[in-house]
Amino acid sequence: MTTPALPAFVSGRRLPNLWDLAAILCVLAGLVLVAHAAGGTLAPLPAANTIHLGLAYLPYYALRTTLRMFVALIFSIVFTLVVAPLAAKSRRLGVILIPALDILQSVPILGFLSFTVLFFLNLFPGRVLGAELAAVFAIFTSQAWNMTFSFYQSLTTVPRDLDEASRSFRLSIWQRFWRLEVPFAMPGLVFNTMLSMSGGWFFVVASEAVTVGNTTFLLPGIGSYVSVALSHSDLAAVIYAIIAMLVVILIYDQLLFRPLVAWSAKFRFEMTSGGEAPDPWVLSVLRRTRLLQLVGDAIGDIANRVGGLRMRLPLPVLTTKSQKPSRVVDGIWFTLVGVVVAFAFWRVAEFVAASVTLSGLAHVVLLGFYTLLRVAAAMIICTIVWVPIGVWIGLRPRWARLIQPIAQFLAAFPANLLFPIVVIVLVRFALNPNIWLTPLMIVGTQWYVLFNVVAGASAFPGDLKEASANLGIKGLLWWRRVIIPGIFPYYITGALTASGAAWNSSIVAEVASWGHTTLTASGLGSYIAQATTEGNTSHIVLGVFVMTAFVLTINRILWRPLHAFAVRRLTF
Repeated sequence: MTTPALPAFVSGRRLPNLWDLAAILCVLAGLVLVAHAAGGTLAPLPAANTIHLGLAYLPYYALRTTLRMFVALIFSIVFTLVVAPLAAKSRRLGVILIPALDILQSVPILGFLSFTVLFFLNLFPGRVLGAELAAVFAIFTSQAWNMTFSFYQSLTTVPRDLDEASRSFRLSIWQRFWRLEVPFAMPGLVFNTMLSMSGGWFFVVASEAVTVGNTTFLLPGIGSYVSVALSHSDLAAVIYAIIAMLVVILIYDQLLFRPLVAWSAKFRFEMTSGGEAPDPWVLSVLRRTRLLQLVGDAIGDIANRVGGLRMRLPLPVLTTKSQKPSRVVDGIWFTLVGVVVAFAFWRVAEFVAASVTLSGLAHVVLLGFYTLLRVAAAMIICTIVWVPIGVWIGLRPRWARLIQPIAQFLAAFPANLLFPIVVIVLVRFALNPNIWLTPLMIVGTQWYVLFNVVAGASAFPGDLKEASANLGIKGLLWWRRVIIPGIFPYYITGALTASGAAWNSSIVAEVASWGHTTLTASGLGSYIAQATTEGNTSHIVLGVFVMTAFVLTINRILWRPLHAFAVRRLTF
């Protein structure tokens, strides 16, 4: 008995074609570049301290930086998929994880590097790999938090009818996570992933060129290239770095993020079909391939089968809505948390008190209020300017596709590259650095608001847009009753991460250097930057501790109540 051939193979539709050949060559070229860049991580450590400003070195530096950022992005995605569900589904773990995320997103990168560089270097003594891991970890700290908050916001605002439907079909926790929660969160998560890549670029100078005491590490990359160019007042090298950044961002935007945005659009929650947007050219090319499409179908089938498994996860911390929390267990749990927090506070106070007086502590708290005023000003300006623009972009997919790469580049633009202009202008017109360095903070803050508002407007249900148009709702009433409630959870997520990013970017925004000229604004950021340069660990800990106290207080007074309001009143 002969086995009949499958029609697909009889017609030859699954045989490789020229598109497959071109795609495979591109994939192989990418693997060769990655292998070439990864090979540099095994070099001896002293080789990492030589950075050349020649234009011929920039492609290799750009490749090394991009590889670090994508490695950090992979870790950020894994962190997001693990931590956000635990914080959203477990009330007890949420009490710990949410404040911890608030703290971590506000701690400046130099605050992490000061304590992690030596740890990673000791893992691989005498090798660049240790410094590479320290840089990847630093970039991870600039990427992970906003992705986690975005996923957490989506998990807490899943529409009630979809949640009830999943429970009616008796989906397990595993199935509900992959079949409902991840797809619902996908549009906002993709936008925040793009923002995370841009955030990594913003802090790439701090992650690749860091000075801790008398130890300086300069890893081959665009960040260290910019750092050396700024120290040598080489304006041409700064321009070369800007062009290299633009080229790299355009490449991975076309190859990765545009297809991801188009793919995530199918997960929008709406009752009516929206307008079909044309596919990006990368998706069109992939759909013309045969072998790669077959491989993609096989991978998708495996992922679908894994996501559909009826797994009963042994996670006692995850409770359903029908289960009542145990007061005894809650009491024991919160008591343990209180004891650990009190012990940590006592240890930090004991360490800092050895070299800091009460007057020094009062001075640092005063510096915290100075930075708080800059953060508040930055948030107000970002909200007034970017919420209307974000809504306009998000409701117009064609414009969103055109503006997306531009916004990514501007969001990735490190504030350090503006130092020449800022220093020259402030010195030329004798302007007060305490006021006019604030725009550097806005550079690193505004994009969190814009990208999240664009994500919210893009995910706004089409049936609600049609209903409001049919009812003739326009003007201020449309903003108050339609679009603001629709994007409010996304805005809160963006504002929360923007606020933490503003505190984080203060370490860059409050100290601007160009050549031998350095301008400093009074604030916590400049205090921590100076302490890091001097290697004063106690002052670093004190500055980070005070900044953490400010961030936690603001989040508890303002952002967390607003997020609870969004979950309670605006979940449709």
